[in-house]
Amino acid sequence: MSTRSSSMDKTYDPTTLERELYDIWEREGYFEPRPDPQGRDPYVIVIPPPNVTGILHMGHVLNNTLQDILIRWKRMQGYETLWVPGSDHAGIATQNVVAGKLRAAGLNPREMGREAFLEKAWEWKDEYQSRIMGQLRRLGCSLDWSRERFTLDEGLSRAVGKVFIDLFNDGLIYKGHYIVNWDPMYQTALSDEEVEFKEVQGKLWHFRYPMEDGEGYLVVATTRPETMLGDTAVAINPTDGSKDSFRGKRCTLPLVGRSLPIIEDEFVDPEFGTGFVKVTPAHDPNDFDMGKRHKLEEVVVIGPDGHMNDAAGEFAGMDRFKARKAIVAKMEELGLVEKIEDYTHSVGHGDRSGVPIEPYLSDQWFVKMKPLAEAAIEAVKSGEVTLTPPRWEKTYMHWMENIRDWCISRQLWWGHRIPVWTNSENSEQKASLDCPGDPKNWTQDEDVLVTWFSSWLWPFSVHDWPDETEALKKYHPSSDLITAPEILFFWVARMIMASKRFVGEKPFDRVFLHGIIRDKQGRKMSKSLGNSPDPLDLMDQYGVDAVRFSMTMLTPWGGDYLFEDNHMEMGRNFANKLWNASRYVLGHMDEHGIEAELTGAAGEDAFTNWIAAEWKGVPAAKLGERTMEDRWILSRLAAVKEKVDSDLADFRFNDAARALYDFFWKEYCDWYLELTKPRVFGDDPAARLRALTTAGSVLNATLRMLHPFMPFITEAIWERIPGAEDRIIAAPWPAPPAEFRDEQSETELAFRMDVITAIRNLRAEARLNPGKQIRLIFRTDREDRKGQLESARPFLASLAKVEEFTVEAPGGEKLKNASSAFLDGLEIWMPLAGLVDLEEEAARLRKEVAKVDKEVSGMERKLGSEGFTAKAPPEVVDGVREKHRLASEQLAKLRESLANLEDV
Repeated sequence: MSTRSSSMDKTYDPTTLERELYDIWEREGYFEPRPDPQGRDPYVIVIPPPNVTGILHMGHVLNNTLQDILIRWKRMQGYETLWVPGSDHAGIATQNVVAGKLRAAGLNPREMGREAFLEKAWEWKDEYQSRIMGQLRRLGCSLDWSRERFTLDEGLSRAVGKVFIDLFNDGLIYKGHYIVNWDPMYQTALSDEEVEFKEVQGKLWHFRYPMEDGEGYLVVATTRPETMLGDTAVAINPTDGSKDSFRGKRCTLPLVGRSLPIIEDEFVDPEFGTGFVKVTPAHDPNDFDMGKRHKLEEVVVIGPDGHMNDAAGEFAGMDRFKARKAIVAKMEELGLVEKIEDYTHSVGHGDRSGVPIEPYLSDQWFVKMKPLAEAAIEAVKSGEVTLTPPRWEKTYMHWMENIRDWCISRQLWWGHRIPVWTNSENSEQKASLDCPGDPKNWTQDEDVLVTWFSSWLWPFSVHDWPDETEALKKYHPSSDLITAPEILFFWVARMIMASKRFVGEKPFDRVFLHGIIRDKQGRKMSKSLGNSPDPLDLMDQYGVDAVRFSMTMLTPWGGDYLFEDNHMEMGRNFANKLWNASRYVLGHMDEHGIEAELTGAAGEDAFTNWIAAEWKGVPAAKLGERTMEDRWILSRLAAVKEKVDSDLADFRFNDAARALYDFFWKEYCDWYLELTKPRVFGDDPAARLRALTTAGSVLNATLRMLHPFMPFITEAIWERIPGAEDRIIAAPWPAPPAEFRDEQSETELAFRMDVITAIRNLRAEARLNPGKQIRLIFRTDREDRKGQLESARPFLASLAKVEEFTVEAPGGEKLKNASSAFLDGLEIWMPLAGLVDLEEEAARLRKEVAKVDKEVSGMERKLGSEGFTAKAPPEVVDGVREKHRLASEQLAKLRESLANLEDV
């Protein structure tokens, strides 16, 4: 800890300071768990591991900022805290990046072979893994880097192997010949959760299939003509009486000549399309199920690379979409196109490749999920694991209760290779980490496990499970998981299943699902749209604290945030306010030698005892009388501390940030520091000492409450706090005593602020020079108001430039040459004579009234037009309505002011 500096730079420059402070925190071990003197359970978070291929995006900024807020808050509360860092090997993404780099270097990944490719992949991982970890450091994340894990490291790989083997031996992992989601770009299977559905403007082609008996034709409809080459039946609903003449007959598949039976199946919706459904068991999941029921042939006509195979006849070798056009053209040539309709439908795309997925028949490994889901359903249903916001529980339950088996194999090299070995002599299969016999006779499966198969073990594998380690006993289950709702099923649900199955307990107590960062048009941020800013650029421009605080305060609880770069100005302005106010308070404390005064014993009141406990010293004997504003700011401090604790406990990060923002800027800076200036600049040393000690103590506590949100600037200011010990990251969370709550002072100061604000508004409306002194007339018949006004006299003078005022009973004549404001039990009149030229002011007001009246009339005409309200975007119409409301209010005030002058 450096010694307190006697001065602060005029402006806060975070450029080098942020990196220096982070290095100090990490080097001096502040991120590592420290024993809790109270012996409470540790507070633990395991990071949602970012992809090793990745760079920080705005979603990462929000997610990791929220985690860091909780960890720093709990650390300051004295809990033993642990935030486990790590990264994900990101199977498809990493293999694609490495393969691309190799191809760019003139190398063919397939020709290199598996081992040579993996050697290059590990080299790439070692080079780039530090990039994303370095960016988390840049963000200020207080992770315990001594415990960093990687989903392909030796320990986690051992956990993956054990889980696979256990599930395999328990009959819960099997290999099946099924329709899967196939990504033609990456040539691998995808799980349902790895498919993103997008609305596509396509076509619905109606084709004629001739009847074999020569009696006409039937009409089927399809959005994928290329798959018709794999049709092996046409289906109708057994209850559809309009199809009676077709029952038991056969039709001919055009272009191929295959004889197709007309089958009956309840899956067919007789009201959709023509009521005839082409059945392609090898290229549609519903058709696959229908084919199994009716023992239909499965004809694969599209290869794994998205090109038509030999079974496609004359179309073999064509890209699937080129084949689509060629097939339609051929059908038109044969006169077999009934009609073509525009058709909007939802098409699945690979979440990484972005290309349309292909339902594809192949051999894949699956996990039976229903037996695993039961405990995970009960964990959430019973409240053992809570989801916040609670609305996600219904979504979770629906998915879990309708869960399908999980396709876990991927046709890649980068990842955990499936530990199943096949005996070439008798086809026996065994699950084993090592070859179970003579390597000449045993061959390991070529596929790897999906990345999520290691991720679902993350909460306990990071603690070296399956070993019964001390870390596992102490730090599992975790306390909270902070993540995005888009991976509720990918990851959260599966972690609950895995932890209940293999460790016998929940993986975490609570899950908070925060919103998604979108652009101002509501679109999800992505590289392809070019709407995602580089967070590092924002941090360089605004400072890390500004980005963290802005993102936290502006993201609604559990809701999405429509991001704009300039929103970060709010956080930067707040950081500057914090720096400048601290510079003012600490500068005056230093000027008057208050640091040296903080040496006395504890006093008898709550305030001096509090300083004794938290500042390690108090000038009890020299403090002047405690004023109303002193009591008020301490009461507000205690109130905001209670609110911040409550909000953070409920994951209401934005509300906690807003409470601190409003308290520090609007109450502490705008009011308390202004109210104490007569004492700070006055001649009474004891009164000055009381004012500055109170201001300093509140600043001290506020810095600590702000530290989880803005760690760097608070640490920088903390070094200058008199009497501060250690660093703020290890300072105790403030604990203002309950006795600070003072309803009387809050009521009194609320009235005082309302009066001063009303006077300032009157001055502004009259366009008075800021230094112009005024006289006021107050009208009230309430004795409490009279007393409040008298006690506020010096503050009305200093903050509203009121050189004199009188108080009289209400009910008198309206003051014609005065502007007015009305509060509860109080009239405020400001005589204008001598302050403004009444004729000139009246002329100005007439001109302003005419201008605003014209604007209001124009908006009324626009809002009265059905052409505008019906055709314009709703947000535009709402914007005009809001402008009309504000302009109408302004017009009413202007007319009132003008009428008042014209009466004169």
